[in-house]
Amino acid sequence: MNKDPFKEYIKESEPGKRDKGYAWHTAIGLQAVDGLKTSEYLMHTAVRNIEGEISFEEANALLQAYYAEHPARDAEDRTEEADKVSARIAALLSERAFSFTPNEYLSIHRKLFTGIYSHAGRIRDYNITKKEWVLDGATVLYGSATELRATLDYDFSEEKKFSYRNLSMDEIIHHLAIFVSRLWQIHVFRDEGNTRTTAVFFIKYLRVLGFDVTNDIFAENAWYFRNSLVRANYNDLKNGIHETTEFLEVFLRNLMLNERHPLHNRTLHISGAFKRENPDIGALKPDIGDLKPDIEKIFHPKTANQILVLREAFPGQMIFGRSDVMEVIDIRPSRASELLKEMAAHGVIEPVAGRGKGKYRFGK
Repeated sequence: MNKDPFKEYIKESEPGKRDKGYAWHTAIGLQAVDGLKTSEYLMHTAVRNIEGEISFEEANALLQAYYAEHPARDAEDRTEEADKVSARIAALLSERAFSFTPNEYLSIHRKLFTGIYSHAGRIRDYNITKKEWVLDGATVLYGSATELRATLDYDFSEEKKFSYRNLSMDEIIHHLAIFVSRLWQIHVFRDEGNTRTTAVFFIKYLRVLGFDVTNDIFAENAWYFRNSLVRANYNDLKNGIHETTEFLEVFLRNLMLNERHPLHNRTLHISGAFKRENPDIGALKPDIGDLKPDIEKIFHPKTANQILVLREAFPGQMIFGRSDVMEVIDIRPSRASELLKEMAAHGVIEPVAGRGKGKYRFGK
């Protein structure tokens, strides 16, 4: 099923199918924040749900049975997680019930990841760091483990007290960008699921505020959303880098107002190298949509998704190596080496001479 079936449903005049199509499209797209890709089986199951053949409960039961019979052979294969979490997100986005409380936020993580992670819905008890491609390998300073609940309660309390009365739309979007970026920065859960949980919670909160966010912005720009959250929470003053919500606000304008600002991950990178080296990089960069069908024909779905993420991360003639690949898609050294070898064998990337051993760029 190479064609995306959900866009047609989003255009449907029938409200039920349109809303379910949006929920599934968003749910599946959000898996990209962790470099995950869903299966064909999940796609077919989603369509059956949209068409009214099965309920969300039945869809989840089918997935449970499917993976009981078809367990992953590779320990690094997270397709099962992507499928199950997608179905759970779609179900949550289709519910109108919502409570603006810290417990609701914790509950969403628990509902999404129960049976997948032992820490589902639980506040982490140790400090974390994460290397970020957009920060050239640096990390955001996440919330301190000893203060997570207090910080979460404080942010919710402040937002509850805030009044949007008499604010312009620009001011509303700016405030919402600050709120969601601070909520994400706490990173209240352990290694996985913070961004997906934050996205689901935020979409449901926007509905309470009266915004009908039933477009494809989250579905097609989930990684941009995450990178914009990173940039909203990172300072390196000695190098002239300041935390900024400008990228997140552009994302929100597209999401909330149906504006059509371009959302390119390369523009968020702190180095600014893309602008310096390629002023007209848009003309040099192959369209990801055109590249996708060819990649998906050649490679395993998970590998194809990783390549597409890398293609977006290293546009134009940008040079990269194994360590860059490891940081962008969070894989082990051995797997990064295998992936580079596989891409080179199929002509997707080409070696670059004179830049040290093991340097590549995507083919023209």
